[in-house]
Amino acid sequence: MITSRLRTLRDHIRWAVSRFHGEDLFFGHGTDNAWDEARQLVLGALHLPWEIADSYLDCALEDDELVNLQRLLKRRIEERVPTAYLLGEAWFCGLSFIVDERVLIPRSPIGELIEKRFEPWLGAEPARILDLCTGSGCIGIACAYEFRKAEVVLADLSFEALEVANQNIERHGVDERVFTVQGDGFDGLPGQRFDLIVSNPPYVDAEDFADMPEEYQHEPELGLACGDDGLNLVRRMLAEAADHLTEKGLLIVEVGNSQVHVEALYPEVDFAWLDFARGGHGVFMLTAEQCRQHQALFSSRV
Repeated sequence: MITSRLRTLRDHIRWAVSRFHGEDLFFGHGTDNAWDEARQLVLGALHLPWEIADSYLDCALEDDELVNLQRLLKRRIEERVPTAYLLGEAWFCGLSFIVDERVLIPRSPIGELIEKRFEPWLGAEPARILDLCTGSGCIGIACAYEFRKAEVVLADLSFEALEVANQNIERHGVDERVFTVQGDGFDGLPGQRFDLIVSNPPYVDAEDFADMPEEYQHEPELGLACGDDGLNLVRRMLAEAADHLTEKGLLIVEVGNSQVHVEALYPEVDFAWLDFARGGHGVFMLTAEQCRQHQALFSSRV
């Protein structure tokens, strides 16, 4: 029950923090603590910027604003719906993206690599970039902002996810050089090669998927789970990557906790596991040369 004595932004943020802690909510879809989650939800529901001056927090809400905000807070607490879905928006690399339950909520540490333009690994400006398993399109569209002359392809198996990706292409006005392709892995891209392939594929193994907090149940299972070890798709990607990279191309793939399975499956391969200043793990990089060198091995373990 949300008390009628709550009137200001600050009242609602404080109340939400207390309730979020009391209800043991999970934070991991853009925030990692109750304060940031409460602030994001309250300000987002009122279409106010995150960096709003502190003095504005003492402003009272209109009656219609109270009704809408309290409805969203109730859903966050009782139904465990992630805030990004409640607001229909998530932020990635400083950019706003449309999101709903057709796509995962953007949160990949690959964003940190994009902001650094994949230095020092990417030797030259990429002419063609592939965001494989694109979901909302956030990774590929963020790449399009960093590499203004590159053509970017957003590929996904899910038609529903690509509908959201196309909305985000339109939102960011990059439709002249960012395109969507439907297909399972590389299936929709015969004969196409890229200077940079970036992927945040489904990689959650069966054990982790069974133990995920309720908030993850609102995300599409197709974007999370991928077999007992989480690598059903990654195996195929590795086997086929050499056929889709240019001579000096790069492959960058997020596998999260399934890093342990990758290392166990391919002990012969010298994966470069990347570090992140803002947190995150389980992202590897391979050069096109490595993909060619190990293609037979990768193919034998699909």
